Amino acid sequence: MKRPTAHGRGKPAGPTQRQLRAGELTRHALADILREEAILDPALDGVSVTVSEVRMSPDLRHAICFVEPLGGVHSPEVVEALNKHAKFLRGRLGRLIDMKFTPDLKFLHDESFDEAARMNALFDNPKVRQDLQGDEE
Repeated sequence: MKRPTAHGRGKPAGPTQRQLRAGELTRHALADILREEAILDPALDGVSVTVSEVRMSPDLRHAICFVEPLGGVHSPEVVEALNKHAKFLRGRLGRLIDMKFTPDLKFLHDESFDEAARMNALFDNPKVRQDLQGDEE
């Protein structure tokens, strides 16, 4: 049976419930690993990393992990270091999650935090604030 889509044909409208559950399970486990494990890499030394989202492939064998280093750390080096240690993290992940396959991990910088900050700055602009207050009256 084919999964229903938004308009009845073509690609599915979004991730399945199974992909979402597996992504959340993986996200929580990765957060625990990053909090408790010591990864010997200068780019990760003393850096706190938030795993904001994990998107799973339809077969659950690949995971794209969106991360954000905290504390004003330069993110490209941190993301590169996480990708360099992805096999180590995958090994630790396999011990924590109960899935048929442990997914391959790929880390990307989460741009949503930067976008939210840009939008907040835009709303703080006096011209935009004036337009917003004009609509309320």
